[in-house]
Amino acid sequence: MTPTARLSAAIELLDTVLSGVNAERALTNWARGNRYAGSKDRRAIRDYVFDALRCLRSYAWLGGAGEATPTGRQVMIGALRAAGVDLDTLFSGERFSPAPLTDAERDVPSLEGAPRGVRMDTPDWLLPKFDAALGADADAVLALCRDRSAVFLRVNRRKATVEQAIDMLAGDEITATPHALSEDALIVTRGARAVVRSLAYLDGVVEVQDAGSQAVIGALPVADGQTVLDYCAGGGGKSLALACKADVDVTAHDIDPARMHDIDPRAERAGVMIRTLAASRLADTYDLVVADVPCSGSGSWSRAPQAKWALTPERLTELTEIQAQIMDDVAPRVARGGVLGYITCSLFEVENANQITGFLARHPEFSVEMTRVITPLEGADGFFVCVLRKAA
Repeated sequence: MTPTARLSAAIELLDTVLSGVNAERALTNWARGNRYAGSKDRRAIRDYVFDALRCLRSYAWLGGAGEATPTGRQVMIGALRAAGVDLDTLFSGERFSPAPLTDAERDVPSLEGAPRGVRMDTPDWLLPKFDAALGADADAVLALCRDRSAVFLRVNRRKATVEQAIDMLAGDEITATPHALSEDALIVTRGARAVVRSLAYLDGVVEVQDAGSQAVIGALPVADGQTVLDYCAGGGGKSLALACKADVDVTAHDIDPARMHDIDPRAERAGVMIRTLAASRLADTYDLVVADVPCSGSGSWSRAPQAKWALTPERLTELTEIQAQIMDDVAPRVARGGVLGYITCSLFEVENANQITGFLARHPEFSVEMTRVITPLEGADGFFVCVLRKAA
């Protein structure tokens, strides 16, 4: 595909996504219907779409939409204008190219006079929540959420040291360096797309996991011989990290068992054992229960930018109710003297500190041992973790 054909495809896809279709699903359907597109074409179009979603409001503004609902064309015009691209070379109207710019599309205001939410690419109703949680750091964090996330790896210490893992990756022309958030974390600086084909990955020496996610697991008191329940396991990233951290008996559970279908092959690759069980088969109590609850994902919107625009006040309220219910459900499963680890990938107090306050009021047998907020300013996704100890 030519560069202009890629641009036309991205505009078409953005129109589909802006109508409410999931971006991943739209990209998959497009690829199936356009099999002539090579892997480089698909990657370039995907980058267009996700970069546009991260900066949707500012790009729409620069594309002439103002604060109205934009079209895919307006968003891509804004994206290319922000990048300093000569628009006339791409919007030529020639074969496979978008139509030339109109006079209105050429005459657009700068971002300097735009509202804060436009400049920060954030829904207006969420700005006070970021301010309350982050104070003077709010705009710096919001700016980072506009950038593409890095690829992080967790080194499996059961199979290699950090240095050995780095050397193995280098053998596949992948450059990775340690990251300060976790002793096992690597950030990939070259060759990220090749990770899943590398020997280090296929042999279970490394696993893809955000450094912030690794850090919150590192905050949990995990010791040999413990029974551990990962109650909202999803794909099992935290279950794997727990199983690799110590000689523990790990059980993974998720309300949707289909989300856990990758856990068995991932565990086999890592050389650990993780059982996946329905709620009816769980043990009565565990030494450590981890509740990585459903949340807004506001700490990881650079990785999943469509979620930022899909979130509504009603959905946020629903999520907080789900979080409180999960905490109430798992509290009895924590053994006396055991630990409950509450985790979100959110930065909002309503999902973090406020949830802990409410939980303690309902369950006075628990006390807080530590809390930690990780923000994108630390170089990874944002997370919250609270370690709660149950009275013996």
